[in-house]
Amino acid sequence: MTESDDQDVNLVRAVPGIARVVVTSWWHAVSWSVGATVTGGTALAKRAMNGDPVANIASDAAADLRSFAWRVLGLGEQATPDRPASAESLQALGANLLHRSADVTVTEEGHPAYARILSEITPDEARILRFLYREGPQPAIDVRTNRPLGVGSELIEGGLSMIAEHAGARHVDRIHPYLTNLNRLGLLEFSKEQVANPNRYQLVEAQPNVAAAMKRAGRSPRTVHRSIHLNEFGEEFCRVCLEPSPNGFAAGGSAQGH
Repeated sequence: MTESDDQDVNLVRAVPGIARVVVTSWWHAVSWSVGATVTGGTALAKRAMNGDPVANIASDAAADLRSFAWRVLGLGEQATPDRPASAESLQALGANLLHRSADVTVTEEGHPAYARILSEITPDEARILRFLYREGPQPAIDVRTNRPLGVGSELIEGGLSMIAEHAGARHVDRIHPYLTNLNRLGLLEFSKEQVANPNRYQLVEAQPNVAAAMKRAGRSPRTVHRSIHLNEFGEEFCRVCLEPSPNGFAAGGSAQGH
């Protein structure tokens, strides 16, 4: 690496907080692919140091990564994800990844998908992730019609919880699309398991939306107790990107770098 490259790397490491996660994720994703220089990453770093909004930087980084990946795979500037890459291109990328995995001098600071994920979640979704990270699995209830032995029971409304309220979401009514998006991104799971303390379901059952669903379910409605929780990938994402460290920056990033 040249002296100029060393300076670029130091600039990337100087970016504070979540913006640093975005920049380093961009950098690692590109270098994993073809061993490229960090020029693009330092451009993002300079934007972050100049106070550009993190959401804008993350969105641009994700778009750059998609365009970059298509070019590397030989799909061209106007490519679409539907166009298949050649086996040779994919094998070359895989070989490069394996080569870098064997290099003991390579250190990674967060998964390269983190920048894309940050560009695809809302502020409310970030609050929900941080709440689940701090508080653990949350109770959720399905409301169903009551049928003998459960045969023919109809789902009236599923996944009712108080996650949005407890997380401080601004748009509580959007909780279902929020959770669906976070599940799509591979960060959380809808589990059939109950939370450890069954008494926690009583607070959810007392909510007006649950009472309304039970009324729609007719005579003797049935509730099914479930839970919603982060998976390991979601926990690591929150630890790196969303959980403040004692010095005031997101874990994994600081003004001085590590």
